[in-house]
Amino acid sequence: QVQLVESGGGLVQAGDSLRLSCAASGRTFSSYTMGWFRQAPGEEREFVAGIRAIARYADSVKGRFTISRDNAKNTVFLQMNSLKPDDTANYYCAAGSGRWPSLRPGDYEYWGQGTQVTVSS
Repeated sequence: QVQLVESGGGLVQAGDSLRLSCAASGRTFSSYTMGWFRQAPGEEREFVAGIRAIARYADSVKGRFTISRDNAKNTVFLQMNSLKPDDTANYYCAAGSGRWPSLRPGDYEYWGQGTQVTVSS
């Protein structure tokens, strides 16, 4: 069982940066693929970034967002730069034990409650 708690969301202006954090419980954190997804009102949950030994990004965030993990601290991060209003969504951290690459919500077994990111123009 893995419990995930996100933090770091907020209200920012276009062009600003935010860093999301996700703290995970459990002793096998390093064995999980970790991912970030986002969901805007009325939209489906979409893949943003994932990391196992290497990282993978959605085209919409490539070059602006960076996912990283600290296995010693059971934490995964999402550094978001050059934020745009289209990045506004609830951001979810997820952990999965399936095969890499894991790009779909169904690839992940555990989810956090989400943290809201709002980017004003």
